[in-house]
Amino acid sequence: MKGSDQQLDRLLCAAAEATGEPPNEMSFGFDTRVLARWRAGLNRDFVDVGRLLRRVVLLSLAVIALAGAGTYHELRQSDDLGDALTDEYGIADSAIGSAFEQ
Repeated sequence: MKGSDQQLDRLLCAAAEATGEPPNEMSFGFDTRVLARWRAGLNRDFVDVGRLLRRVVLLSLAVIALAGAGTYHELRQSDDLGDALTDEYGIADSAIGSAFEQ
């Protein structure tokens, strides 16, 4: 009993002196696991880049189509470019310009 009390006292003293900060080193085998996963994923990088490029191209085409449709609609709406009173954007532009002139 006396030996276990001494061991317990030593253990409690050592715990009291600990700073509480974990050591600044990686756990055992962490670096090898990271390298193994990185090497396993090397052959898939080109497939992932291809998927990303395909999505970017499709999204870009959708934006171009929407912008083209909006431009076509605006050009068809204002047949007479000299008449600013029938153009909503011209009215809004003149209102904004007059607001900033004051």
